[in-house]
Amino acid sequence: QAPKKAKKKVEGGSNVFSMFEQTQIQEFKEAFTIMDQNRDGFIDKADLRDTFAALGRLNVKNEELEDMVKEAPGPINFTVFLTMFGEKLKGTDPEETLLNAFKIFDPEGKGHIKADYIKEMLMTQADRFSQEEINQMFAAFPPDVSGNLDYKNLCYVITHGEEKD
Repeated sequence: QAPKKAKKKVEGGSNVFSMFEQTQIQEFKEAFTIMDQNRDGFIDKADLRDTFAALGRLNVKNEELEDMVKEAPGPINFTVFLTMFGEKLKGTDPEETLLNAFKIFDPEGKGHIKADYIKEMLMTQADRFSQEEINQMFAAFPPDVSGNLDYKNLCYVITHGEEKD
């Protein structure tokens, strides 16, 4: 009887994949691949530093990187990465999840991002946007006079639909 219990526990570890849709798992895999800068199958401090640098944040403190890596129970392979996201996203609504994704590009928490910057990120990272898709996004959500994209409004409309007056 005891070996069965042990086996069940092992199966439970891979259960994280059942928490997400196949398309979500694919998106997490792309994010993982982008962050795994040295392509060794694990995300470590050096990978995190390189990822932040690619996003334009060069002065990340060593302690900050160590704290991120310490959140994991061990080396961060894809399954651990997915599990960590699963725990963080548990109970969050889609709007909050989207907002948290945009906040990565807004470390000062201003609530907006330079439209040129988000356009460059969307056209050069992961599932790259085409110029047409960028045009559609900016047609639906035009940047303000300063060239900023109000991502809080964008996230609200994506998750709740546009308000009809």
